[in-house]
Amino acid sequence: MAYMHEFYFESAAMILTLITVGKMLEARSKGRTTDALKSLMKLAPKTATVIRDGEETEVSVDQVLKDDIFVVRPGENIPVDGVVIEGSSAVNESALTGESIPVDKEVGDAVSAATVNQSGFIRCRATRVGEDTTLSQIIQMVSDAAATKAPIAKVADRVSGVFVPAVIAIAAVTILGWLLAGESFGFALARGISVLVISCPCALGLATPVAIMVGNGMGAKNGIMFKTAVSLEEAGKTEIVALDKTGTITRGEPRVTDLIPLEDLKESVVGASNEISRKDSAEEALLAMAYALEKKSEHPLARAILQAAEERGLVAAEVKEFKALPGNGLSALLDGEEVSGGNLAFIGRQAEVPEAMKSQAKQLAEEGKTPLFFSRAGVLQGIIAVADVMKEDSPQAVRELQNMGIHVVMLTGDNEQTAKAIGAQAGVDEVIAGVLPDGKESVIRSLKHKGKVAMVGDGINDAPALTRADIGIAIGAGTDIAIDAADVVLMKSRLSDVPAAIRLSRATLKNIHENLFWAFFYNAVGIPLAAGLWYPLFGWKLNPMFGAAAMSLSSFCVVTNALRLNWFDMHDTRRDKKIKRNKKEELVMEKTMKIEGMMCGHCEARVKKCLEALEGVGEAVVSHETGTAVVKMEGLVADEILKKTVEDQDYKVVSIQ
Repeated sequence: MAYMHEFYFESAAMILTLITVGKMLEARSKGRTTDALKSLMKLAPKTATVIRDGEETEVSVDQVLKDDIFVVRPGENIPVDGVVIEGSSAVNESALTGESIPVDKEVGDAVSAATVNQSGFIRCRATRVGEDTTLSQIIQMVSDAAATKAPIAKVADRVSGVFVPAVIAIAAVTILGWLLAGESFGFALARGISVLVISCPCALGLATPVAIMVGNGMGAKNGIMFKTAVSLEEAGKTEIVALDKTGTITRGEPRVTDLIPLEDLKESVVGASNEISRKDSAEEALLAMAYALEKKSEHPLARAILQAAEERGLVAAEVKEFKALPGNGLSALLDGEEVSGGNLAFIGRQAEVPEAMKSQAKQLAEEGKTPLFFSRAGVLQGIIAVADVMKEDSPQAVRELQNMGIHVVMLTGDNEQTAKAIGAQAGVDEVIAGVLPDGKESVIRSLKHKGKVAMVGDGINDAPALTRADIGIAIGAGTDIAIDAADVVLMKSRLSDVPAAIRLSRATLKNIHENLFWAFFYNAVGIPLAAGLWYPLFGWKLNPMFGAAAMSLSSFCVVTNALRLNWFDMHDTRRDKKIKRNKKEELVMEKTMKIEGMMCGHCEARVKKCLEALEGVGEAVVSHETGTAVVKMEGLVADEILKKTVEDQDYKVVSIQ
């Protein structure tokens, strides 16, 4: 009868019950980690109204073919990606981009599946259907990312791989130890079973993947697509962010920024209101003349003038004998008078340009703007300044990155003067100008000597740099090649999503560390307790069914902790912390240039002087005997700039390493 109390029949039943309840809670919590993916799938429309044989026919969205014509009425979801061919409307794209303000769509504009037509009737031509639609690609991207393993998961996997045999060995040693200590077989067996039941490899195995799934889902909801779990983990470790200028910091399309008509300032103008009216009419007259001249031009700067004129509701007058003079400007006849537009050198040959206007043009150039001069009948009419204007959120995004302890670098092929003007407006730490498209990759390679680098870009020329960087981040409005080469895609095309992506990555990694800590801590505390380590001192012993409850709850708690990421605000700057700088960043970089043509000490001095005059170069050790120049740099200088500087002195640069 005494041995009957050691059988634990009720414990056996309770162990199975508690484990089942724990697994149910865990399954429900894990199910919530894929809520973002499920909500994306629910967005997909089921039917579409297409034009077949001249009539509207409702078909399953799977039956829509490329180049089919489909119609969308107000309040309906757009079934597939397409292009508007008739009508106009406001489309709510918040499902894909998170942007709450509807986007106006007119003929020629692209529309995406799962977005909502809010106002007008539109007729569209299907461009991407089935798995090729933007929504399908997002769903696939989120699903693939959730299926990949983060580097930190490999640590947990290795531990889990030895965890089970180690626990079995501990249980066997526990039973044997208590038997040798003189305890009954029932007592020893209960301690061994408690060890087996309370140990929880599940918590270790769940610590990483559930946090990755929730983090990826949060990114998807906010228009930030991490392609893999690796990119989600590594983004938070970024120390240097390199930003492409055109299309990333700036809009990528020129706009008119200044209208400066030539006025006779000596004329007295009575009344402030008259002065304002006079100025407005003078600006409008200048813009109208430029509009007439530029309307027949295909130059990108001409499009900026056309846009500005159309926004003011101007009507272009007809010009005759239009001529485009490459490298100079344009000329034509307007109402029998010759009108011209172009650079200072071109217009200076046709009209007198006052010194005040030249100074104004120089100031505009220093601000990163392109001044265009216009004359009529041999008389200067004024200047129209055009520039690739900065995105509204770019300066704020740069400040946020800097507050997170990240060094921000701007890369551009523009001349140094324009680049510095844009860089100053954006507030970046460093500007690297004059970088050719194929030179961005070498700049990223150099930056990687100083820390972990993220490259942000949108163009085809950015693809090699995006691939070379530790983390490639593509602007969603960029080219398909850039998006394919990147690890992270910003669907909203906002630079402010770069610090948001880094914040989300850091929060996810912190959550994983918390999960792993509690999983290890739970087992480190629970297994000794279950083995009866404290029984001789305090008389503590663990009933196996309580061990089962603790084990089930440990997995549930790990998953629940990961779900806290759903309430993380990735745009909240209040908790930004500066990362610890990599020691590599303090190193002075060196580049060795192989130079042909140096014959003597004078050549050495000449090359040394021109190299050390460059900003970012600390010292240049030049030898005509070895034909080399060892350049010690305090900042980053593109290889193209080093090469051009030396070759401008009539020497040949063979290689730079």
